[in-house]
Amino acid sequence: MRVAISADENSGLASRVNPHFGRCPFFVFVDLNGRVVTNVEVRPNPYYGQHQPGEVPAFIRAQGANVMLTGGMGARAVAFFQECGIEPITGAFGTAQQALSAYLNGELTGAGACRESLEHGH
Repeated sequence: MRVAISADENSGLASRVNPHFGRCPFFVFVDLNGRVVTNVEVRPNPYYGQHQPGEVPAFIRAQGANVMLTGGMGARAVAFFQECGIEPITGAFGTAQQALSAYLNGELTGAGACRESLEHGH
């Protein structure tokens, strides 16, 4: 399994989780064998500050991720990730390690549209 985590910095699992997947400067990609971390990569977000709908989910899919952990995303983004076969998970915070642990422990599940998305009627 490969998990993508939106990040504020290039510090591996110590990176702070970014509250919005499309506006984050980095993604932390974590490869797992069961619950064991086998590899960690940090890649710059090629659409940082200028993404169009669907571009980031397609990028995450191209990196082989099965799960996307982030603070929040809009309803349309949730649908794009689902269409790409990626499980979107919102509500992540703290470090990438903390978010990953919460996900693996079943404490971080599902994706709901963020407040901004709801306010704009998405």
